[in-house]
Amino acid sequence: MSLIADWRKSAYETSRTDYDQNLFWGNYFRVESSIYIKILAQFGTPVTGTVKELAKKFNTDSFIMTGFLDGINDSLKTPNPLDELTEDSEVNLDYDPEKLYYNMVANKADWLYDLPEWDGVLPVARRKELYREQKNSGTIRVEKKIGRNDPCPCGSGKKYKQCCLNK
Repeated sequence: MSLIADWRKSAYETSRTDYDQNLFWGNYFRVESSIYIKILAQFGTPVTGTVKELAKKFNTDSFIMTGFLDGINDSLKTPNPLDELTEDSEVNLDYDPEKLYYNMVANKADWLYDLPEWDGVLPVARRKELYREQKNSGTIRVEKKIGRNDPCPCGSGKKYKQCCLNK
């Protein structure tokens, strides 16, 4: 089985107890946060290497690093080929900061998009815009329905039922 298949099988395991599930994800989120702190602090410096090298660099193992790569892949300028991933695969963490922030908000990862290291990457005003954009992207706006006896929106001055409703 490939690294990514192993990660996904284990990460989304449904036979774990709630306690074990919370333990697994709590550990993962702690490691994930520490990796993001480091890569955000080095913004502008490309981070590349094999899965094994990056795992060592970020004080984790290849399994957790694979999960991290799975999570960040949609935010990379050039996504890594996750299905072909091995410990010796060359990968990059060259992320698009706006896309990364937007995706963190979309995933409700406040422990990541609230990191103080974002201050050196994106201005606060831009982060607020991205936050609003993402939150509004899922909002459905229902326009007010035109009533039969309301003035017609075409501007004729007639009631809607006597004008455009019958066309």
